[in-house]
Amino acid sequence: MESLFCCPVCGGILSREVGRYTCQVGHSFDIAREGYVNLLPANQQHSKAPGDNREMAAARTRFLEGGWYAPLREALCGLAAKLASAGSALLDAGCGEGWYTQALAEAAASKGGRIAGIDLSKPAVKKAARRCPAGEFAVGTLYHLPVADGCIDLLVNCFSPLAAAEFARVVRPGGKFLYVVPGPRHLWELKEAVYDRPYENGEKREEYPGFRYLDVVSVETCFTLPDAQTIQDLFRMTPYYWKSPKSGVERLARLDGLAVTGQFRIHVMERT
Repeated sequence: MESLFCCPVCGGILSREVGRYTCQVGHSFDIAREGYVNLLPANQQHSKAPGDNREMAAARTRFLEGGWYAPLREALCGLAAKLASAGSALLDAGCGEGWYTQALAEAAASKGGRIAGIDLSKPAVKKAARRCPAGEFAVGTLYHLPVADGCIDLLVNCFSPLAAAEFARVVRPGGKFLYVVPGPRHLWELKEAVYDRPYENGEKREEYPGFRYLDVVSVETCFTLPDAQTIQDLFRMTPYYWKSPKSGVERLARLDGLAVTGQFRIHVMERT
């Protein structure tokens, strides 16, 4: 069966066989027992274990399965169902543990389409492959996607690094790109807990070569995290985990509940 992935060595389209992916030249990549394939060459690996580690992946899984970000997932799936045509190929670029991918796969399947997910973190991709066996999953970098030119109809990037040039390369002309970013006051209450002077996120609409804007969809929600574990799980998902002052981290650790604002922006673009 022809895959959505291409060979990271020669660029040829990969075919999925029992237990492995192969290209016409003969390069072969084993499929792990969880159902994913590693398409990250050693020369693109900047550390021994790139991406989120097992502990971080577990924290994000616990938080997302709590349903706190369900309004965002519902909005993404609604857009995917609206934008994807019959037989569409979807790519979740930076799929993480597959919580969004699983729901997007259902939207794709309703139109006879298929979906693939790529992430740098092996622990995360393992979880994604288990969660969504109908999809294809690969360990890989967004800056050198193991995907052929112009073969993707809809690309989703949710809170993951933006590789605009690569996204433009793999999305076909007329294809769509959904880019999820935080709104100005996303997680404002968490920021108030860890920073003495919290700041709003910038609200911008940047033009990327190869894409034109169709819309910016706002999604807002409020939820109350019921315990310290859930607060810490959310904190580990954010960039603030790496750059918050010690005093703020200690303040957050003392909280046993927190009302939080979720504010998302889905930038909807079309490949020109």
